Amino acid sequence: MNYKTLFLCSLVGVLLFKEANCLNKRCIKCRSRGELGSCGDPFPFNVTEPEAEVGIHVVACPSGWCGKSFEGNIGAFKNDDYGAATERMCLQRPPSDYEERCAYTMWSHRKVYMCFCNGDLCNSSYKIVAIPSVILVTISILFYNFFYS
Repeated sequence: MNYKTLFLCSLVGVLLFKEANCLNKRCIKCRSRGELGSCGDPFPFNVTEPEAEVGIHVVACPSGWCGKSFEGNIGAFKNDDYGAATERMCLQRPPSDYEERCAYTMWSHRKVYMCFCNGDLCNSSYKIVAIPSVILVTISILFYNFFYS
């Protein structure tokens, strides 16, 4: 087996491992009020050690969709600290259009600002999304340089 075949097999193995790893999706589950709460945004903890803080749990999420909601007047969080609440949870089912987004919505008869995301522990922080076409172009350039150099 030459080194190019070995490289290609390794790349396929890494991609398959990443896909298998994404099958077990988890979400952060917590709720807190006020700016000093442990569930606030930005999330103040390392998601690899969430159980170190009381009230923060990592839960299995069969749907794969996590949520994060902000209750209260978003612009007035500083003025009305007690009324501001942040909650992170696993959603029982995905949004009807399967789109990740943030928007105002009604949740338990209250108007909240809610974000939906799909991925392992995606509701623990702001999400950085890599554009698939950029990834494809990068891999294509690497293959071209590797095989035709």
